[in-house]
Amino acid sequence: MNTDDHRYENQRMGERPLLNVLSLSASICVYLWLILLSSCSAKPTDMRSLVPAETLVYLETNDLAAALQPIVDSKPFTEVAKSKPDFSALKGVQLAVAVTGFETSEEKLTDEHSVGRVQPHFVAIADTHGWNYQTVAFAEQKLGGFVEKVYDNPPTLDRSDKNGGKYFTWTAKDGRKAYVLVIDSLIYFGNDESAIDKVLAVRRGETESIAKASKVPPSAPGTLSSGYVSTDGIAQIANIIGLKFASEAGEDSEVQSAIAGILPQLLRSSITEISWTATKTEQGVEDKYKITMPPEIANVFSETIVPSGEAPEQLFSNLPELPTATRYNLKSPQKAWISVLLVLKKQIDPIAGKMLGQLSGAFFEPYGIRDAEMFLSSVDPNLITANVDWEGEHPFVVATTSNPSIKKALVSDLKPVNENFWRGDESDTSALFNGERIVIGTNHALAVVVDSGGEPKRPTLSEQSIKLRDSKAPITTFGAERSSSRQIAEMLSEKFSDDENPAANYYTETRFIRTGIDRRTVSDFGLIGSIIAQLAAD
Repeated sequence: MNTDDHRYENQRMGERPLLNVLSLSASICVYLWLILLSSCSAKPTDMRSLVPAETLVYLETNDLAAALQPIVDSKPFTEVAKSKPDFSALKGVQLAVAVTGFETSEEKLTDEHSVGRVQPHFVAIADTHGWNYQTVAFAEQKLGGFVEKVYDNPPTLDRSDKNGGKYFTWTAKDGRKAYVLVIDSLIYFGNDESAIDKVLAVRRGETESIAKASKVPPSAPGTLSSGYVSTDGIAQIANIIGLKFASEAGEDSEVQSAIAGILPQLLRSSITEISWTATKTEQGVEDKYKITMPPEIANVFSETIVPSGEAPEQLFSNLPELPTATRYNLKSPQKAWISVLLVLKKQIDPIAGKMLGQLSGAFFEPYGIRDAEMFLSSVDPNLITANVDWEGEHPFVVATTSNPSIKKALVSDLKPVNENFWRGDESDTSALFNGERIVIGTNHALAVVVDSGGEPKRPTLSEQSIKLRDSKAPITTFGAERSSSRQIAEMLSEKFSDDENPAANYYTETRFIRTGIDRRTVSDFGLIGSIIAQLAAD
């Protein structure tokens, strides 16, 4: 529980940060998808057979048009876009991205502050299934324009015959380089020449491919796109994530050092692989993530983070539609929380484990909860955490309990305003005690949800509340976000509304199984759509 349920629930399990890096690599993939213009039909290529087994991050689509079509067919897109793009020319175009390494550097901003930068070494392989002369023309013209846009100035271009194909090298004024090799209908595009050499070694039979190593299964029928992060990839990404979160943890150097040291240890020891697939459903785009964990960790989580069954109706009553809300359906909330802490502490050294225990309370502080274990031991199996604002700055939690000692778990400055409503003298915290139902959060959150000791009467449950109530998963999130619809329309449509910016919905269920974590998200745009939106924002 924290100031942004959907985001930080994932971070606590080490899930979302790695998926963000998957998105970083997918951004490369998506941009190239958007500039591919022509193809002709041919027998599909097994793209897995083209990349080396030691690839850190792998992404592919076997039909670019099919991957993009659900995005523009979604309700939010049609509300903001005045026209739909025609993807017929992209039908059958295949694309894969292989990230072979990461390079980190530090750029000094001032004498006291610097920013870390991450450069993935990648190769994007496109099979246009077109004639070689068409593919060569595309590589020189379209990819050249893409490189110029990235470098923000016209680069120099060198052409040569190399490795059995046409080779292009673009060099920016600051020394950055981009490389393209065209062989038959295949385009190899990368920012590191050695990465292209690794892929060509697979072509020559000198090294094993991901397909032969059986690391990535073939895409099932109906799959729009898929991805994979290897064990070595997680190990490298973990260090990057540690530095990123440490730099965002404020000015306290001890806290920054603790995060930079603890987080990579946790990620490396608790996650072994991640795979992702996207499919089209009647409800939207369904993204499925499988996070593989060591058996000793996965077994504990699957036994302690288990659903309790149905939740009391009063938990959901009188709740308005919210930007995001998460239901924790846990047989024992206290046991689940303690098991997470104990398991994670075992993955790091004793000193770091002690610091982790001290930092863990920070997840509950925004809700006005002083003692997490006492609070979780006092509430019933189901509880809801949510935000009333789009920025995630005003969270609250709803729970049911018959234990009057729960007030001891809250911030100590809460004082009664009336029989049911309490407010903090100094802290930005309010609480409502209405029978067995408790609502606690920031003053603004409680002002939206309740009214000085009373609750607004809403005759029926909202769609959001019904979704949360009916889920059988231990963790369920239902919410919306407002920025992506217009951003995607700006990228994919030549005409779009200047006024409309409809919210895009998402619904996520997280389950803990014997092999790790199964996460299923159904949304209007899917992961690929969110990546396109991020490209527009950048």
